[in-house]
Amino acid sequence: MKNKYIFKSQRLGFRNWQNTDTEKLFALNSDKDVMEFFPFLPSLEQTQALIEKMRGQFEKNGFCYFAVDLLETNEFIGFIGIAEQNYEADFTPCIDIGWRLDKKYWGKGYASEGAKRCLEFAFEEMKLKSIKAVAPKINLKSINVMEKIGMKYVKDFKHPALENDKRLETCVLYEINKEI
Repeated sequence: MKNKYIFKSQRLGFRNWQNTDTEKLFALNSDKDVMEFFPFLPSLEQTQALIEKMRGQFEKNGFCYFAVDLLETNEFIGFIGIAEQNYEADFTPCIDIGWRLDKKYWGKGYASEGAKRCLEFAFEEMKLKSIKAVAPKINLKSINVMEKIGMKYVKDFKHPALENDKRLETCVLYEINKEI
């Protein structure tokens, strides 16, 4: 079955989540390297809940952290997209951009390519004005992607969901605004 993509970049297809993605995302979420900057590895139930949350955000807003396929092979490689964030912080609620890719696709420019395309979608099609990004300060790979796609550092902050994890609690906030 051919996937119906909401939009594409040069090498990637962005789509809503399907039931068949649960096992694939769970496998990705179970990889300690992929999840290095998260406090725990999500269970199958937590993975299903994330997919349902993303489906709900897509239904409500027309966007989410999209399931991403490599167009050349139609293979699921992870997610890239924008989503509502409502945790307790002085910059929330906000729309943030995020990504999580299978490590065999790291270092090929997919995160940057996909994130740039998602920003284009956010600003041009969804008419959003500002997108944020958050990562633990020690996650230099994600920070590098944020800078590559034109985001600017705003500040360091203590993430409320990570306050019991000294290694991860200090996060960086980046932002990019629609050019007028």
